[in-house]
Amino acid sequence: MKLQGKMNLKYIHMMRRTSFLMCCLAVSGFVMGQESDQIPDTQVEPQEPVLEADMGVVKDTSKTYEKIKLDGIAAVVGDYVILDSDIEKTLIDLKSQGASVENVTKCSLLGKLMEDRLYAHQAVQDSLLVSDDEVSATTDRQIQGFVGQIGSMEKLLKFYRKEDEVSLREDINKINKLRMLSEKMQQSIISEIEITPEEVRQFFNKIPEDERPVFGAEMEIAQIVKQPKASEEEKQKVIDKLNGIKADIEDNDASFSVKAILYSKDPGSKPNGGFIGSVTKQSGYVKEFKDTAFSLREGEISEPFETMFGYHIIYVEKIRGQEIDLRHILMQPEISQDKLDEAKKELDSIRKNIIEGKFTFAEAAMNFSDEKETKFDGGLLRNPIDYGSRFELTNMDPTLYNQVRSLKDNDISYPILEQDPRGGGPKYKILKVTNRYDEHVADFAKDYLKIQKLALTEKQFKAIKKWMDEHIDDTYISVSESNQECDFANNWVKD
Repeated sequence: MKLQGKMNLKYIHMMRRTSFLMCCLAVSGFVMGQESDQIPDTQVEPQEPVLEADMGVVKDTSKTYEKIKLDGIAAVVGDYVILDSDIEKTLIDLKSQGASVENVTKCSLLGKLMEDRLYAHQAVQDSLLVSDDEVSATTDRQIQGFVGQIGSMEKLLKFYRKEDEVSLREDINKINKLRMLSEKMQQSIISEIEITPEEVRQFFNKIPEDERPVFGAEMEIAQIVKQPKASEEEKQKVIDKLNGIKADIEDNDASFSVKAILYSKDPGSKPNGGFIGSVTKQSGYVKEFKDTAFSLREGEISEPFETMFGYHIIYVEKIRGQEIDLRHILMQPEISQDKLDEAKKELDSIRKNIIEGKFTFAEAAMNFSDEKETKFDGGLLRNPIDYGSRFELTNMDPTLYNQVRSLKDNDISYPILEQDPRGGGPKYKILKVTNRYDEHVADFAKDYLKIQKLALTEKQFKAIKKWMDEHIDDTYISVSESNQECDFANNWVKD
């Protein structure tokens, strides 16, 4: 690649690499930097100490401190000290997550750690605060997930070599606060950046024709769904079961979290003890769920109620203004085999009528599908990555790909039984590939949304780069002599 085209793709690769590193650090970052990241609980900038790495002490010129043996200092950014061991721990952490570290160097990791500290430092200066409640809620969710995976708190403490849960929480809180401050600062930089159609056109035209990106083969997929209904008797069994769980929690002090792990059918929250996190009235939950949640007091458990996914009870863990932290337990009535057979038979009939030309697939979806999200759009599925209608074959969900890969033009699959991944119970569906797009060089008209996304990414990257250059100049930064030969992406080593 040359010139602008080369630069555009370089920017995109750099953004993806940065996002990848941030993701890895955010998920398991509390195994690194546990001694060095002393983030003030009050978020008030402390007096800047004078660091004497050669003597292994930290001391203030106006006060006397006891000498403290320090790990080797790799760099200082604002209020934050990065130790050599932080870099090594980060590398180990990435490997433990299964990330490829082939092209990851000590210098690139140090540069990433310095970026995160600069974001966090400036967030404090700009009063982009992260409340202790937010941090604690995030830590609670992580610990619940880790305990669910590893088996017990004792095993978790042993794994991270901590004497008690309090010290573990303190370390996770520090890392989470830094990460959340960093994310808030980055979001504030790009939150108001928009891109106009003219800017998208200019971005595309600057890429030489022989260097324009190639988009992989794609397809559009439509489906018709039949969701069997449970009998009233089975519904009542679930309601009685949820009422029994509610009574056991309220009367016998049983744990809602444990009950959720044991009984909830929500695959997303079950491992975390039913914890969903912060919910607002603007959150994308169904109306019945939000109406019930916001009718409860803190510490209250709802009566069983029904949504399209099944029956729930909700426990409001904490109310913070217009946000609530909650847990829920989802259960679904058993669907009889007779109901499943009936749904399959109906889809077989619908499929036969479409093939015979009695109505189109889109018409059948509109009139017979039980899935509200797709039926009014001819059954067309939406890609969860960008909510567009196209699925790139190399990035498709493997299950969906296997269901459609053998379908030829105008083919309709036989009824397929699957469990609704959102927790809605078993369902049958038939699928059709409505459009195919071969691998092709980017076309402005056909691929406008993809090109728009690339153009916006480049514009955001430039804004972040400009912000970074300006604040590196304005912030106290020191890089140890042993790291000053690094070829950093940013000018951390000031002249």
